[in-house]
Amino acid sequence: MADAETIRSLVEQIEQLKAQNGVLTEQLAKTGSGTTVVVTGGTGLVGRAVQAVVSEDGHAGENWVFLGSKDGDLRSMQATKAVFDKHKPTHVLHLAAFVGGLFRNLKYKVDFYRDNMLMNDNVMECSKAYNVKLVSCLSTCIFPDKTTYPIDETMIHNGPPHKSNEGYAYAKRMLDVMNHCYLDQHGCKFTSVVPTNIYGPHDNFNIQDGHVIPGLIHKCYIAKETGGDFSIWGSGSPLRQFIYSNDLARLMVWTLREYDDVEPIILSVGEADEVSIKDVALMIAEAMEFKGNIVFDDTKADGQYKKTASNEKLMKLRPDFRFTSMKDGLKMAVDWFVANHDTARK
Repeated sequence: MADAETIRSLVEQIEQLKAQNGVLTEQLAKTGSGTTVVVTGGTGLVGRAVQAVVSEDGHAGENWVFLGSKDGDLRSMQATKAVFDKHKPTHVLHLAAFVGGLFRNLKYKVDFYRDNMLMNDNVMECSKAYNVKLVSCLSTCIFPDKTTYPIDETMIHNGPPHKSNEGYAYAKRMLDVMNHCYLDQHGCKFTSVVPTNIYGPHDNFNIQDGHVIPGLIHKCYIAKETGGDFSIWGSGSPLRQFIYSNDLARLMVWTLREYDDVEPIILSVGEADEVSIKDVALMIAEAMEFKGNIVFDDTKADGQYKKTASNEKLMKLRPDFRFTSMKDGLKMAVDWFVANHDTARK
């Protein structure tokens, strides 16, 4: 039989092991050990920004998987299940979407609705099956056309969206509806973020189908190379809030890790940072060092005049967050496009 001294020694060793195990458990919890984050749409504008931010800021214990359309057609339930079976995510950042600018939205309303509804439904159902935390990406175009400003998270369903992008807007709105339905019926931790207009490296710079900033950057580049006019579709008067892609990426990663509420959250610069399309075009011309004529073609549609969003909720949760200035962000986006012109999407 062991003597008292031996017993005391064994007890002390056991207590030390318990303490060490407790510290290790706490460290693992903090670093996110066992976390696998699947990012759909991981090769696009925001996905590439998230990849850069995660690499720069660190992701100890987290396994991040960035997927593009070649990794599985999310419009197919079979293909979506295969993605989840392969990667077994604990978290999903759902960025994949059929997207485009004003004129593409006007032309393909049915495609925008059906493709996005199919992707969203399949990702949500598989997220339920795998019991993952799902964060989906919405858009300010989901908000009512006829409304008061600034718009906030409580106003999403207060009226129909602008007719120019109703197919896309209604498909995106349903993500918020279904987040609440999945919580009520299945207890799922699903939520969504609502970014304002995004710009930055790795965007789609197609003039016909892309969003306003990448389209303007591409046009300005061509005008400089050819000596032609820098022509802007529309009057230049509409107002928008633009967020640099890496800023949005940091906020999305924070949402995935820290935000635990089914209610959506707007990720945006402040109301005071709203700028006109004309001002954006002038800043792009300056960043491109374009010295030619700038003309505004007011025979083209302007789209919705404004959709000013409040970031009050975000700022209460992240009061110290600092956004990249529009001038600095545009300079980085322009420089990236010039340096990567031959391989950029356009």
